Amino acid sequence: MAKAQSDEYIEVEGKIVAVLPSTMFRVELQNGHQVLAHISGKLRKHFIKITTGDTVKMEMSPYDLDKARIVYRLRNAEVNRNAPKRSYGPRRRTNNQPNTNSGPSSKQ
Repeated sequence: MAKAQSDEYIEVEGKIVAVLPSTMFRVELQNGHQVLAHISGKLRKHFIKITTGDTVKMEMSPYDLDKARIVYRLRNAEVNRNAPKRSYGPRRRTNNQPNTNSGPSSKQ
């Protein structure tokens, strides 16, 4: 089976309404129609995170207008995710912080 050409797809934009199991999403299109969408392979490969409220670009087949593939997450400046900052190991001490080692001192 040959890979389909990009001109056989309808490109639409929508907003994520619900996050479902198995990387599936309920997406509402601009006309109010809701579709079931899954993430494309490149988004999985590059660990692109998609949450509720994100605006996404999707490809839909003209034969089944209830399903879509998410191919791009658009930048949303107004969305506040409240996600914690990533920790990249222990924090470095600054000179003004006291040494908090609780072990016995080697200098006596």
